Amino acid sequence: MDYKYIEQLLERYWVAETTEKEESILRAFFSQPDVPAHLLQYKDLFSYEQSQAEISLSDDFDEKILQKIGATEPQTIVVRAKRESIFRSLRPLYEAAAAIAIVAMVGYSASSYLNKQHSQSPWDYNPASYQDSYQSAQQSYKVVQDGLEMFQKTASADSTKQNNNLNSAHEE
Repeated sequence: MDYKYIEQLLERYWVAETTEKEESILRAFFSQPDVPAHLLQYKDLFSYEQSQAEISLSDDFDEKILQKIGATEPQTIVVRAKRESIFRSLRPLYEAAAAIAIVAMVGYSASSYLNKQHSQSPWDYNPASYQDSYQSAQQSYKVVQDGLEMFQKTASADSTKQNNNLNSAHEE
């Protein structure tokens, strides 16, 4: 008898290219009592596979496991509906009101800024249109000189006070 087809199926089985139907053909072939000697080595594999497929858990398996771990009956889990407060249910409304308020404030700020900008005179970059604040150069020179003298007095008074503080700190 020629067993070429079975050998081809075995080759495809080892590279995982067989279908369920072809695997059932192999199982049926190896479950026969008369298997050729050169294929006898594969009989144990397919008979073991078939015997393991028939094994299942007993009906009282769950009870035995629960007894071994110390629980007499399975725990029932109670699921309660989450209570929702009125504030949580109105939260989307609050978020919408806050968004509208922010948009309104930004719009009002932008419009007041733009209105203020138009009411003020723009910068004048033309040097010919500048006017002196004093009528004569002597008068403006005097004002600047008085300002510098006042600055010198206050700066020297501050620096004297600071030097005194530093000297007293070094002496201690």
